[in-house]
Amino acid sequence: MKFKKADAELFIPDGKPVAVALKRTTCMAISAHQDDIEIMAYHGIAQCFGRDDEWFCGVVVTDGAGSPRNGRYEKYTDEEMKKTRKLEQKKAAYVGEYGALALLGYTSSEAKDRNNKEVVEEIKELIKEAKPKVVYTHNLADKHDTHVAVAIRVINAIRLLPEEFRPQKVYGCEVWRGLDWLNSEDKVLFDVSAHANIAAAVLGVHDSQICGGKRYDLATEGRRLANATYSESHKTDCSNALSYAMDLTPLIKDDSLDISQYIQSYIERFRNDVIDRINAFM
Repeated sequence: MKFKKADAELFIPDGKPVAVALKRTTCMAISAHQDDIEIMAYHGIAQCFGRDDEWFCGVVVTDGAGSPRNGRYEKYTDEEMKKTRKLEQKKAAYVGEYGALALLGYTSSEAKDRNNKEVVEEIKELIKEAKPKVVYTHNLADKHDTHVAVAIRVINAIRLLPEEFRPQKVYGCEVWRGLDWLNSEDKVLFDVSAHANIAAAVLGVHDSQICGGKRYDLATEGRRLANATYSESHKTDCSNALSYAMDLTPLIKDDSLDISQYIQSYIERFRNDVIDRINAFM
């Protein structure tokens, strides 16, 4: 792979040749920032962990320079933070036994720039090389601008690929907005209770974020536990931890579908469900 950014990097934890490492990929997560992968795509990490026939590949689009910082990281410059976050992401890849990790090194403003074709092209080439069966990315209702932008870049990148290179499934996952508001029939439920120690470890190594002022480790565990308990009101829990996603696959099966109208349809179904429930008891 030839990356556009000088500080971009492809990290292979087990040292396999690049072509071999990428082509064994079955699950790929494409995130905006370091640690987003471990929050939103643990289902894929756990599915591949300890196996030789399933491999996880992580892709981080931005450099992490603009992250909030506190404690021992309070006086870190953007350059120091970029190096730290890259190292932490590599630690997560090693602990989680990722097959490969691509760190693309774009700024958030570049990722959000609708006219920046390099981001889309690079994502397209990675998917083409790896040919994952499943792609995890951010959900379209996320409240973080860079997350939404990356999700759109992923969809547009896949739409540039011939059918034989496209994944079978694309999921939009939880990070900066939970998806418990989705109607039951619209939720994709991922059981993420396997290897709870690994789930904690791959997120816990992002020390600059956790000790830097944001308890993503506790918040993510809490959300997964809450999802498992509150997913069904009239049934006992079927899992100890669940994460939710929305199915974005129709957007890469039919290129004519409008992305904004697609997410609007989810919101409209939720709106109708709320109104119908209230009206039933008026």
